[in-house]
Amino acid sequence: MRTVRTVAELREALREAPRPLGLVPTMGAFHEGHLSLIRRAREQNETVVVSLFVNPAQFAPNEDFDAYPRDEKRDGRLAEAEGVDFLFAPSVDEVYPPDHQTYVVMEGIATILEAEQRGTSHFKGVITVVTKLFNMVGPDRAYFGQKDAQQVLVIRKLVRDLNFPVEIVVCPTIREPDGLALSSRNVYLSTPERERATALSRSLNAADEAVASGESDPGRVLAVARAVLDEAGIEPEYLELRSLEDLSPVERVNGSTLLAVAARVGNARLIDNAILGGT
Repeated sequence: MRTVRTVAELREALREAPRPLGLVPTMGAFHEGHLSLIRRAREQNETVVVSLFVNPAQFAPNEDFDAYPRDEKRDGRLAEAEGVDFLFAPSVDEVYPPDHQTYVVMEGIATILEAEQRGTSHFKGVITVVTKLFNMVGPDRAYFGQKDAQQVLVIRKLVRDLNFPVEIVVCPTIREPDGLALSSRNVYLSTPERERATALSRSLNAADEAVASGESDPGRVLAVARAVLDEAGIEPEYLELRSLEDLSPVERVNGSTLLAVAARVGNARLIDNAILGGT
C-alpha cells in the first residue's frame, strides 16, 4: 500500500492504475463498518483508494472537529491488511487551499433532518468534499454505509444531478452484538452511556416488529419507537418516518419507508435508521 498526500501525486499514481477503480471516502478512526466498505471495494475493483480526511467543512463551530478521533498509523495498518492500494491522506490546506471559495450546495433533501439539527453547512461540506474527491480520484465506484442514510441519498442525487460517472455502492450498517451501530463517535460513550445508547437500535427493532405485525399508521409506529427511547431516558433530536426514495413524509408505512433517529447520549451524537416493512 502506498500513502499519498497531494492531489498531483495521487493523479500521477493513478494514471496507469488498473480499472475498475473503487473509492472508499472516510474520516478515519476505522471500525468494522469502514472495513466492510473496503472489503466490498476490494472484491469489486482492480484498484482501491481509501481517502482519510477529517473534513472541517462539514463540522459546525460547536461540533467535535478538534476532538474527532484520529489515528492515521492504526488506520494505515488496517487498510494495508485489507489490501488497499492507495491511502490518500491529504492535509486541510491540500483540500481547501487558503484562497478556496467554491462550494457545492444542494436544495431539497440536503436541507432537512440532519441539516435541521447540524445546519445547512453540514451537507454543503459533505457534498463539496465528495465532489472534490470524485474529481481528484476519478473512481468508477464509491462506497458508503447505510447508517448514514440521508447522506447516501444526498450523494446519489449529487451524482445524478451533476452527471458524475460514478456508481454509488451502499453497504449494510454494521452493528455490535447488542445492536449498537458502529460509529467512530462511540468512543465518547462511557460504559453506562453505551448501554443506554442501545435504545436507538432497540427502538428501530420495536417499530419494525410493529410493522411486521400489520401496523402501518405512522403515528402508532413512531409511538412504539418513542416508548423505547423514553424508557432509556433519551430525547431524540428527531425520530421520523420518511420515504426511502426522497425523504418526503409518509402517510402509510410500507417496504420503502425509512425510520431515522438521531440523539445525544452523553457527549456522543448518534444516528441510526432502519427500512421498515422490507423483506
